[in-house]
Amino acid sequence: MRKTPAMAAVGVLAMIVTACGTSSAGQTASGGQKLANGKTFTMVLSSDPGTLDPDFTSLSAAIQLDDFMYDSLVSTDPKGKLDAGLAAKWSGGTTSASFTLRKGVTCSDGTALTASDVATNINFVANPKNSSNWINVFVPPGAQATGDNTTGTVTVRSKQPDPFFVQDLGSLPIVCPKGMADRSLLKQSGDGTGMFTMTQAIPGSQYTLTRRKNYAWGPGDWKTSQAGLPDKVVVKVVSDMTTAANLLLANQVNAASVIGPDVQRVQARRLFQQNLVAPLGELWYNQKAGLPGADESVRAALTQALNISQLGQVVTSGTGTPAVGLVEPGHSPCRQNTVAGNLPVHNLAAAKSALTAAGWKAGPGGIRTKGGKKLTLSFVYAPSLGSGMQAGAELVQKVWGSIGAQVTLTAVTQADLNQVLFSGTNPWGAAIIPLGIPLPSNLVGFMSGPTPPKGTDFASINNPTYDSDVKTASSIAGSSGCSDWDAAEVALFHQVDVVPFVDSTIPIFGTGATFQLSNGDVVPSSIRMLG
Repeated sequence: MRKTPAMAAVGVLAMIVTACGTSSAGQTASGGQKLANGKTFTMVLSSDPGTLDPDFTSLSAAIQLDDFMYDSLVSTDPKGKLDAGLAAKWSGGTTSASFTLRKGVTCSDGTALTASDVATNINFVANPKNSSNWINVFVPPGAQATGDNTTGTVTVRSKQPDPFFVQDLGSLPIVCPKGMADRSLLKQSGDGTGMFTMTQAIPGSQYTLTRRKNYAWGPGDWKTSQAGLPDKVVVKVVSDMTTAANLLLANQVNAASVIGPDVQRVQARRLFQQNLVAPLGELWYNQKAGLPGADESVRAALTQALNISQLGQVVTSGTGTPAVGLVEPGHSPCRQNTVAGNLPVHNLAAAKSALTAAGWKAGPGGIRTKGGKKLTLSFVYAPSLGSGMQAGAELVQKVWGSIGAQVTLTAVTQADLNQVLFSGTNPWGAAIIPLGIPLPSNLVGFMSGPTPPKGTDFASINNPTYDSDVKTASSIAGSSGCSDWDAAEVALFHQVDVVPFVDSTIPIFGTGATFQLSNGDVVPSSIRMLG
């Protein structure tokens, strides 16, 4: 199971398993139910994934589909320990790493995967000219990889240190040569070494995948004799939670996440269930020059105007818990609460005064202006993230309007959000965007460096203190650098670059099948169909 940063809205409602279901590799699942071969596993996604090219999307829906078609060098077991993936063994430090491939790995077209193919993937992402979503996330800019096809060994070196170098490199989805040569093949299909191949894609409706019967290099100690594996997987795009719940209860799908008022009636059926704790409420301001968010006093005042505890309960329909950091709850190697005491304290009157002191004067209709410019913002949110998201956006609009900001609400699909944030052409002003980040090093590309379309710093953040702390933390291997990673997060909050305010617990239900989850995604190799 690889851990992949995702945005539920960017490639990112990535989620972490807090209660992992189990299933047997034998003839029965846990609980004594018999396993059945030759069935179809049907699951629900709440939004269309858009492009499926694994190097150019960070949307959670796309990552879930890509999990069926692509493997990575290492996997992560439910306890967070590195395990075999495409690589049988690995080693490394902060600036160098080595991976030795398993024998007999083939691509979906039957060609053998070589060490050189893997090196090509890494070098492609490392080249800033290619503007991959995963540069500075999985692969440091300028990293150089070489492959020895005789020994099956991939060696990677980087001038820029990464404290989790092996794990980050090992999480990169590996594309096979045909797809690397013609990336148009990857937009609605795939070319990887994964357990499944795409056989039909109907955007906005459903995707069908067929299992490769010769797949023998699954994560960890995968055995080819597993019972209960599905022959096909059908992924249905269903944005309405009530519809998803109805499909589950009618046994028309095997897996779906359900949030909001439908949860209780699904839980009453006592279906197979796994709970995910996921970042949901993360408030961002677009700091691109000329926009209100470029002014730190505006960011601070807008945040101070909000009662973020109240907003969190509205967004999660009363089920959320306060956010404690930017890395996924329960998964980060750094466990300090970096949020508490480091964000502007709610005070509506002080927020108004701060805007006035910063030169934003009340004008006609109560809208504030400065230098002839109105304090106007387009507020972006994805309704598919939950029934409370619409109410949360409306609360933000009301509160900010009361202090003189003119706010236009812009509802987008998760697929469209990728374009809104990374095209570099959309002048959005603020947004609720949950990032699913398993390691603090994975944040760096989203918080610094090139901005879209050349990079992934989608909010145009420029925080010298954060950059300095990251530089220090990156030179220290593993969790030993946590104090510096924590300081880097605090620097973001002090500058009000991002405001994490609530995490959500989301149940994923199953019927007629069991499965495990990684980063909120169903792990293909863990699916077991029940008789």
